[in-house]
Amino acid sequence: MNYDVIIIGGGAAGLFCALTAGQRGRRVLVLEHNPRLGNKLLISGGGRCNFTNLGATPANYVTRGSPHFLKSAFARYTPQDFLALVERHGIAWHERKHRQLFCDHSSKQILQLLEDECADGGVEFRLGCQVTAVARAEAGSHPVAAGQGWHITTSAGAFTAASLVVATGGLSFPKLGATPFGYEVARQFGLKLVPLRPGLVPFTWSPADRERFADLSGIAFECAVSGAPEAPAFREAVLFTHRGLSGPAILQISSHWHAGETVRLDVLPDVSVPDLLQANRSGGREVKTALRQVLPERFVQAWIARHGPGKTIGQLARVEVEAIARSLHAWEVTPAGDEGYPKAEVTVGGVDTSELSSKTMECRGVPGLYFIGEVVDITGWLGGYNFQWAWAGGHAAGQAV
Repeated sequence: MNYDVIIIGGGAAGLFCALTAGQRGRRVLVLEHNPRLGNKLLISGGGRCNFTNLGATPANYVTRGSPHFLKSAFARYTPQDFLALVERHGIAWHERKHRQLFCDHSSKQILQLLEDECADGGVEFRLGCQVTAVARAEAGSHPVAAGQGWHITTSAGAFTAASLVVATGGLSFPKLGATPFGYEVARQFGLKLVPLRPGLVPFTWSPADRERFADLSGIAFECAVSGAPEAPAFREAVLFTHRGLSGPAILQISSHWHAGETVRLDVLPDVSVPDLLQANRSGGREVKTALRQVLPERFVQAWIARHGPGKTIGQLARVEVEAIARSLHAWEVTPAGDEGYPKAEVTVGGVDTSELSSKTMECRGVPGLYFIGEVVDITGWLGGYNFQWAWAGGHAAGQAV
């Protein structure tokens, strides 16, 4: 029951760490509390797994620490490295916008790739296995020296190992078995945690905005969305729902958003509103007539009900044209909140990167203890970035344990 490495968590990061260590000749055990591996991986990308992004750089991640933390791991395991592995396994793939890579057929192929690679490394698994206690090995725990290894108590018995890797994921998708266990282990050993919150998650309307905009549910169009000055802007589709705003652009900005902050939407990023109005100035045309040329009818109706000037375009003063332009190029929305972990794709926050070696993912103050994947305060953008962190971080730890 003794191993070189025990990995708690059988998701993307844990499996990649396991196969890397196993193929180095390490005796590896993966403990997974769900009855199967890779639950979150299987539903990713609409069932086709957005398995990496060819443009992934440290700039595509949210962390309270320095983005430079990622440089070492990313330099040693790149998107091209994982793509080469995919091709070696004969998995057909395609590239979508923003350099996102997907399987042509099924996410199951990526999980099978990971399982096959683990088999090549002799990795062992205990599924449906609950970890009940994590402790430093005591004196006499053969063959791990006291204080230099780990004693893991589980529903399947007790195990010891020289190295322990925590790859338990975050709190998103609780219906798939997400738990706070990894954060509890971090607290047990005195590690700093960055406060947790949902990321890549839809926003909910304030009561006033719900009354104005809930009827727009189902409308989607491209917007440029921005938040706090230090946050990046995103230009992708925005989807109106009964409860609030969703779509790729909203999910992206949500990882940078904090409660009470305002989000700005440019609903016509490719159109100059003053120029549009000027082109429709003659013939007694109304503002809604011009807007119908470039925006969905239901959105125009809702906007007119709230902002309509009650004049023809030809009657508008310059200051009124400027006000209309602001309302469309910088529409400000203050969400009441977000849809929470059940609808969030990731968890923002987690183990502070200052606690970890950027080269190995080992805790600086707790030798032999490693944290990888979503449990760490590193959150990728939408579009394959979080899988690339799983592969690169898992590889870094797997090379070190």
